[in-house]
Amino acid sequence: MKTILTLMTAALLASCAGTGATASNVKPYTSNMCALTDNKLGSMGTPVTKVYGDQEVKFCCKPCIAKFEKNLDANLAKLP
Repeated sequence: MKTILTLMTAALLASCAGTGATASNVKPYTSNMCALTDNKLGSMGTPVTKVYGDQEVKFCCKPCIAKFEKNLDANLAKLP
């Protein structure tokens, strides 16, 4: 469990690089559903976390990221 948390923390910090965001000022993604497909997080393997500006976003799989980013502003506006 400690290894998983360490890896998740490292991934979150890496996704913040270059955005001006830090782990302490990132608004957490609180849903347990993929931001794009509404699939339950974990249903397609390990969820993927990205940070856009100061907003954390979680996806059920890597292909959802590219689809989400094609219409980034509209998709970010739909987040709870």
